[in-house]
Amino acid sequence: MHQEFEIADLTSGPVMPVGRRQATLADAFERSGHSLHSGRYATVRVCPAPAGHGIVFRRRLKTGRTIDVPALWQYRDSQPLSAAVRREGALVRTIEHLMASLHALQIDNVLAEIDADELPIFDGSALPWCDAIRAVGRTEQPPPCRVIRIRRTVAVEDGRRLIQIGPGAGLHVTGHVALAHFGSIDWSGAITPESFVREIAPSRSFGRYFRAMAGRAFGYATGRDFLQGVSPRSAALLMRGRVLGGMRVPGEPVRHRILDLVGDLMLAGHPVEGRVAAFHTGHELNHALVGALMRQTSAWELV
Repeated sequence: MHQEFEIADLTSGPVMPVGRRQATLADAFERSGHSLHSGRYATVRVCPAPAGHGIVFRRRLKTGRTIDVPALWQYRDSQPLSAAVRREGALVRTIEHLMASLHALQIDNVLAEIDADELPIFDGSALPWCDAIRAVGRTEQPPPCRVIRIRRTVAVEDGRRLIQIGPGAGLHVTGHVALAHFGSIDWSGAITPESFVREIAPSRSFGRYFRAMAGRAFGYATGRDFLQGVSPRSAALLMRGRVLGGMRVPGEPVRHRILDLVGDLMLAGHPVEGRVAAFHTGHELNHALVGALMRQTSAWELV
């Protein structure tokens, strides 16, 4: 089954290659809201940064000290149901929706200042971040954007879960999930600023309603920051064969898995150009792929 899935994905049609200059925001923006896991209120100020800066989170601690945490795979910290980075004890988590929006909208250099350890979840989608980025605009910088171009296929597998990336122009993703009462759900396409905003960004974090509520109760009872902000307002909650309130886009669950994947890939430190096939993937497998790719330096080139 995996072999058939791989071959079909990696031989689909051409995508235009990446070729542009580095870019940052034309102005700063600020957004606030409650977080998914802690449930606490957080404010994030996303600011322009110089060429070569990359994406860096500046965590403001209660002591007044600030610690800069680069959004790079070396600083990745394993957290349940989210992407996170940590440096010198400073944790910044649930970064995937902002990271995906920056990646897809071709913003390479920003400084994101945050007064808590978790970014706001908003409605569970990436649209609030995309809207904020597009409202201030992007500005190109003199140096060319360096791209990780895949030379040979790299794959990681965990049981029925599989993700791989192979050579190809641009970033093209094929995703598949199979959910009880929903069956198989698939999406395939090129990730461009336009396609991301239209087809991927509206999709929300999702989970089974009763499991989410049980997880929230468990977090509350044990004093852990786990799903304390989950609700039908912050996630697409599934009940048997339907989504409470309805799906925003067809096949919303698989589209959100792709959203998270686009954000997780940006932890490589540069935009990635290749063809991705993702079969029941999640953050842990996405990060395993990025780590495997970065360690296999003969599998890619920086161009």
